[in-house]
Amino acid sequence: MSPGQDIGYAESEHVGVLTLNRPDVHNALRRKTYDELTELVHGTTARVLVITGAGRSFCSGDDVRELMTGEAPPPPPRLTPAADALLHTDVPVIAAVNGPAVGWGMELALMADLRVAAASARFGELFVKRGLCSDVAGIARLAQLVGRETAAELLFTGDVIDAGRAERIGLVSRVVPDDHLMPAALELAGRIAANPPLAVAALKRGLRRALDPEWRDLGAWVSTTLGELFTTEDHREGVRSFLEKREPHYVGR
Repeated sequence: MSPGQDIGYAESEHVGVLTLNRPDVHNALRRKTYDELTELVHGTTARVLVITGAGRSFCSGDDVRELMTGEAPPPPPRLTPAADALLHTDVPVIAAVNGPAVGWGMELALMADLRVAAASARFGELFVKRGLCSDVAGIARLAQLVGRETAAELLFTGDVIDAGRAERIGLVSRVVPDDHLMPAALELAGRIAANPPLAVAALKRGLRRALDPEWRDLGAWVSTTLGELFTTEDHREGVRSFLEKREPHYVGR
């Protein structure tokens, strides 16, 4: 497969590495990035995928400056294509979290099957700070990993936690020094890729069948809810205060 403009791709020994490649904006996601991510996940021939970020950040979430330019149409009531690709692929996905993973960056990490974090990694479901709800992984997968009470705390507060706490609550499987991150993630990916791929794919389908919600139904609810929240004064204030680097003032409408 060929890399895109926003996401690099390399494959070796049945392991594909996707690198979010917008380090100047902390690997923020624009529409083109989402499209490339969807295409790469659908098109890979690798047995295992590793997702990481270029530079010092894993992913800072949506590119607010681009996505707030002009009047965007309301999202259709469906699971977004990138989330659909990640949550329904039979290829195991490892997130090698090399720095902050916030907003949809945390969603991206949660949509992976396994998370290996650098010591400098940070995690935050910041959607509430923008007057929005999280995507499907923040609502369902986060609670699977850390329990409902801890998930509720992270979702309702929008707090950012460090790698040490992420490991203690079960959000990540391990924390390694920053310069050991990719070797650790690739070693884990190699051990998975060495196993029979049909059996690994069946195990992943089994986990999805046993533990996951119906992602597309939940995605339709999230899209509908976001469509409502995007029209609120609190959402506009959340975005304005972020861009203006000031404290927000929410009014509940």
